[in-house]
Amino acid sequence: MDYSEVIEFVRKSTSENSRPNTYPFRSRYEHTMRVYRWAIRLQSKLGGDLDVIVLAALLHDIGWDDERPHSEVSAEIAVEYLDSIGIDSDTITKVGEIIMLHEDKDTEKDLSLECRIVMDADLLDEVGAVGIMWDCMATALEEEASYKRAYYRIKEFYRKNKPKIRRCKTEAGRAEYTRRMQLIENYIFQLEKELF
Repeated sequence: MDYSEVIEFVRKSTSENSRPNTYPFRSRYEHTMRVYRWAIRLQSKLGGDLDVIVLAALLHDIGWDDERPHSEVSAEIAVEYLDSIGIDSDTITKVGEIIMLHEDKDTEKDLSLECRIVMDADLLDEVGAVGIMWDCMATALEEEASYKRAYYRIKEFYRKNKPKIRRCKTEAGRAEYTRRMQLIENYIFQLEKELF
């Protein structure tokens, strides 16, 4: 399947329907494209229906509403869009279900492989090198920005997010999450040597 039309729909939808952005450097579209790329990488290791995985990854964050969960809004938009481009009903159902569930990272439900892959790809985004960049850029926007303030923000991110490995639904996702946490830990260690 050629995903270029879907990607263009995502670009348009995320610019029109995206949640309010606290940080000017964060882009829902760029987040989606990183999730899409990681979903493909995980699928290449784990298998599963590539079309279902890619479509769910691309469409998982296309909607926003202040009154309803974004997963519900995104699923509705995705189902309507996929139907309009002639995707078969079985694929539409699977994609819609994944989008509805993707935010519930602590679920104990028996999830399809495709759902577990999309959830892990979403969880992996903004962890690791991108997370360090986010913390540095966010700190730079604050009053009295400094290297030490960025250091403390990165360290707090690490402390809060290291235990979230329990949310990974696949072994490949856990392995990548572990690598990214190790990168942050090594960065903090080096930064401490340089700052203090």
